[in-house]
Amino acid sequence: MSATTHTGPAAATSARPATATRHRARGERSRGASIALHTTLLVASAIAVFPVLWILFISLGPSSAWQQPHEVVHHLGLGNYRFVLLHSDFPKWFGNSVIVAGCTTALGVLVSASAGYAISRMRFPGHRMLMWNFLVTQMFPMAVLIVPLYNLLAQLDLIDTYAGLVLVYCTIAVPFCAWMLKGYFDTIPREIDEAGRVDGLTPFGTFWRLIVPLARPGLAVTAFYSFLTAWGEVAYSAQFMSSDHSTLAAGIRTFASDQRADWGSMTAASVLIAIPAAIVFLLVQKHLVTGLTAGGTKG
Repeated sequence: MSATTHTGPAAATSARPATATRHRARGERSRGASIALHTTLLVASAIAVFPVLWILFISLGPSSAWQQPHEVVHHLGLGNYRFVLLHSDFPKWFGNSVIVAGCTTALGVLVSASAGYAISRMRFPGHRMLMWNFLVTQMFPMAVLIVPLYNLLAQLDLIDTYAGLVLVYCTIAVPFCAWMLKGYFDTIPREIDEAGRVDGLTPFGTFWRLIVPLARPGLAVTAFYSFLTAWGEVAYSAQFMSSDHSTLAAGIRTFASDQRADWGSMTAASVLIAIPAAIVFLLVQKHLVTGLTAGGTKG
């Protein structure tokens, strides 16, 4: 007996191809929009990276490469780097910058974290005024502050000293970092402080043992900003320090004079200056986004 297959209306309906239109979910981009977005990002990335790659390219050629870039292809070499490292004061400038940037980073993070935590957790006379003072100090351009800061350092006998330059750089870094860390500390529950007091910790012990470990992303951003402030600043270093204590950003100016500029040495020194900053960025990059945005998530 042969088997027969029953084909009813339901089977016929299921056999027909689906012709329903697929609707995009909310937030899903069309193919054209995705292509336009990625093209824009690629163009923006190329524009951002081009100056850095151009400086690196010119530094590998002869001194006249900036006028005739095609010569770099035929004369690739590290002559500019050898001159900068072996026949200039670059190593001395580098050592000065490491000392100043390291001390500025350590002092800036300590002062900013202490001030941010105190303003976030405590209420005292002048609490609001202190925050406004931090904000107002950011409104003055560096050129306006050079003369009064010079007079203060001269009265304290701190002209041409590492300590004087570190204090000056902290006047730039601490106000911004204190504001940022205050917002970050606001996101940490106050119950943690109360638990520390119940366990017998002092206010400083609570801050150091409980709050600081939780604030690593914010502290990483603070350290990065303080380091860059001291590493790349020119005006204060040029005015307050002698040639023997020049930092990298100020010392690199000696490669250019009124009559002639040694672009080969300047570009090579620029690449070498950027390497430590890139290394510090790589060390703290995983904390940067969290540290920069956490202060804005407090509802």
